[in-house]
Amino acid sequence: MNGNLELVYAKNNTKTQLIHSLGKAPLKIQRPFYPAGEKICHSVVLHTAGGMVGGDTLRENIHLQKNAQVLITTAAAQKIYRSNGETAKQTIDIKIDEGANLEWLPTETIVFNGAIYQQKLRVELAPGGSWLGWEITRFGRTARGERFLAGEWRSHTEVWQQGKPLWIDPQWLPAGENMINSPHGLAGKAIVGSMIFIGKPVSQEIIDKARSIWDELPPKGEIGVTQTLGEGLLCRYRGASTAEVRNWFIAVWQLLRLSVFQYEIIKPRIWQI
Repeated sequence: MNGNLELVYAKNNTKTQLIHSLGKAPLKIQRPFYPAGEKICHSVVLHTAGGMVGGDTLRENIHLQKNAQVLITTAAAQKIYRSNGETAKQTIDIKIDEGANLEWLPTETIVFNGAIYQQKLRVELAPGGSWLGWEITRFGRTARGERFLAGEWRSHTEVWQQGKPLWIDPQWLPAGENMINSPHGLAGKAIVGSMIFIGKPVSQEIIDKARSIWDELPPKGEIGVTQTLGEGLLCRYRGASTAEVRNWFIAVWQLLRLSVFQYEIIKPRIWQI
């Protein structure tokens, strides 16, 4: 199965519009909506097959033209099924022009025991543009007692600006007891999450607030918050609850919206289903 999705957004007067969309099954895009007004376009990507198996390839190409403001999420968790020995691959290429802002906020990925998965995400960020993205991954269907004892997961994220790297984040997790239990791996947990914001200065006050938000939750997992070299924000999570990491990431997203962009905080409606 080879799926493709091409999206181009442009700002016309005060409204951000999806001016080009081309999808090949199983990838589709829902009709855009504007819960916070016409300035910010919300889009939901659908994966109609429900998941990926070994040998599947998905590719997404997304372009935000000058001053476009877009939030993209997904309709359901991405499932990576047990492999027959081949790798399931997803490649995402994003171009963000001057003054544009993309909030890339997909639902979680569930990596089944025996899955072999590789994701590559590259962002080309123009000066004056910004990008916020998160990734939440669950290893094994823990509700069924499944653990990630066979297979492999790789995730490689890059953010570039005018030929210079702003953020390079290669992650690799080979399955097995050693990596599951290692303090340098999952440390007995099943979920990891990363959230990165790049493109506008983030003050120490915002860093401190992101940490204090976690302290106000009933935390069970582990987190880290730091400022990136590109004047951005990096949040990491390792724990056992998808709800816990999502609630924290959403709260930090709301903080950035208020503190950096002065945007109205309205969650995508798909999150409330």
